[in-house]
Amino acid sequence: MSPVRLELEVSTMASDGRAVARAGDGKVTFVEGALPGETVSVDVVDERSSYRSAVLRRVLEASPDRVEPPCPAVALGCGGCRWQHVSIEAQRRLKETMVGESLSRIARIPGSASVLVRPTVPLAPWRYRTTVRAGVAGGRPGLRRARSHDLVAVADCPVADVPVAHMLTTLEFPGATEVVLRSGARTAERMAAPTPQPRLSSLPPGISATHIHERAGGRMWRVSAGSFFQTRPDGVDTLASMVTELAGELRAPGRAADLYSGVGVFAGVLAQTGWQVAAVEWSRSSVRDAQRNLAGLTAKVVRSKVADWAPSPADLVVADPSRQGLGTGGANTVVASGASLVALVSCDVASLGRDARLLVDAGYQLRSATPIDMFPHTPHVEVLSVFQKPA
Repeated sequence: MSPVRLELEVSTMASDGRAVARAGDGKVTFVEGALPGETVSVDVVDERSSYRSAVLRRVLEASPDRVEPPCPAVALGCGGCRWQHVSIEAQRRLKETMVGESLSRIARIPGSASVLVRPTVPLAPWRYRTTVRAGVAGGRPGLRRARSHDLVAVADCPVADVPVAHMLTTLEFPGATEVVLRSGARTAERMAAPTPQPRLSSLPPGISATHIHERAGGRMWRVSAGSFFQTRPDGVDTLASMVTELAGELRAPGRAADLYSGVGVFAGVLAQTGWQVAAVEWSRSSVRDAQRNLAGLTAKVVRSKVADWAPSPADLVVADPSRQGLGTGGANTVVASGASLVALVSCDVASLGRDARLLVDAGYQLRSATPIDMFPHTPHVEVLSVFQKPA
């Protein structure tokens, strides 16, 4: 049966990076690969009562923001960089728009799009990824095909930094189904951690199967294979600088909570300037790394789910949850701390909208939301939002 084919005019972008259009019947249609302002021909791949999902067949009238994808793996079906057809300047503008739409439509905060969203902080668009999770088939790593678990063998990955790209294209992992490749961009350390772990490691000399160290935010960090760490050290620098600047607004270093603390980055950055910090994390791997990374500082590592933790009073909270966001439980913990300032780091704009609504309903005011272009050529964007409790 032939797919349903439609001709549409695209209006905006959804929070997941797909374009949004309305068909003649008024139903919203989400289109992968299209851009606002374009007229496109699409094939419908999923039909629901309230919306459709479609894939781009042909661009009839192109946006001036459309460019030819520079990476040849896109033509092979690699789904890692879904926005390589968008100019880098337009990517950053679109991310600002997506953040504003989330705060307006999901959080229902008036004026958020034009007043509260700051310009996107630009970061280098190529060779930035220091962590890649690749699939493995027949011992050879590959990247996932778009909308599929199938793998694409690539000769290079231009968004991966050079050591990670080299491991991706030269190493073999017999018997593995997945591998985490990680490098210390500023330490020259490399790691390849396959799953399942082989009984005998056959990694080349100088490549660890367990961890690397990275320097970012003014400190050295141990990062194990199972621990969370931002995918690029300049992104850590940016976030650390923004949190430090926010902390400086308070009269003197006081008490802070670093929620979903990972290997302890924000706790370390704050503690080295005199703050008393509780770093709360559930991952055993991240907790072990944080204990090493924060040794000798005025920081205490607590292994707990954030929603289950009973906080002591704090002046400042920094929360960096997963894509699911704070949720009700995490937001309740933030509120229970009594913090006058909250820095929320969101890696999903839809969860940002939901979390912003929870915090605003609890009495906080959203002061600003700053997109950081942590993942160029993808619709993903990191956002640091500042919430303040009225005096």
